Amino acid sequence: MNDGTLIRLSLFLGIVIVMALWEVRTPRRKRLFPRSQRWPANLGMVVFNTLLVRILIPATAIGLAGQAWAHQWGLFHMLPRSLWVTVPLTILLMDLAIYLQHLLFHAVPLLWRFHRMHHTDLDFDFTTGTRFHPVEILLSILIKFSVIAALGAPPLGVLLFEIVLNLCATFNHANVFIPLRIDRILRLLVVTPDMHRVHHSVEPDETNSNFGFNLPWWDRLFGTYRAQPRAGHLEMTIGLNTVRDPQQCLSFSRMLLFPITSLSPSHAIHRQES
Repeated sequence: MNDGTLIRLSLFLGIVIVMALWEVRTPRRKRLFPRSQRWPANLGMVVFNTLLVRILIPATAIGLAGQAWAHQWGLFHMLPRSLWVTVPLTILLMDLAIYLQHLLFHAVPLLWRFHRMHHTDLDFDFTTGTRFHPVEILLSILIKFSVIAALGAPPLGVLLFEIVLNLCATFNHANVFIPLRIDRILRLLVVTPDMHRVHHSVEPDETNSNFGFNLPWWDRLFGTYRAQPRAGHLEMTIGLNTVRDPQQCLSFSRMLLFPITSLSPSHAIHRQES
């Protein structure tokens, strides 16, 4: 295990512990299903995906960035090679790429077929942020590698982006209460749980909003920002209208097979799945 992986793993485990304790201490919403019914599949998925990626894609994002930086690939090598410039630009542009990728996974029916597994969780807590189909994870890595190579991103910038992404994805899926006055300030700088929870609403126009994971600015810039769910955070329904069976939504094996076994019409942005 290299230093970058160890740092990311340590910080991820740290934020998981903090969010889990925070959810117990001051939850935002009442839990609909016991942790014992949801956590094994959700957390099992991140373990499965990590092992699968290790087997199928031995290269790492930081390793690729090292090659790109050493061999002067990409856009950044047309600019001064200052880390003070390229590291912030790496974090900013890779975050934009993640936003656009997320938008794409909602807009393209084939991609939505895999991504909607993330949206079939019937509750919302930090483990929802670990619940992604392996095919989506592999595609996401290939997209990320392409962006790194195209930018010629420095390894330090990629490492910091990966750390920020892991921390923010865990934080903004957490079922934690943040006073509304503080939330209004925080969401000027980072995607908060209240902001991202809207994206997990069963209402299609709310599902197709708030695509950001780290920075909240892209949603405002591109017109996909929605401040609050119509039903309010305590009354809103989490998930998809068409997939409500707990045996299908909360089973590890059925989650893996979901893109094949769930043959309802594909979802498109701003269109009701029926």
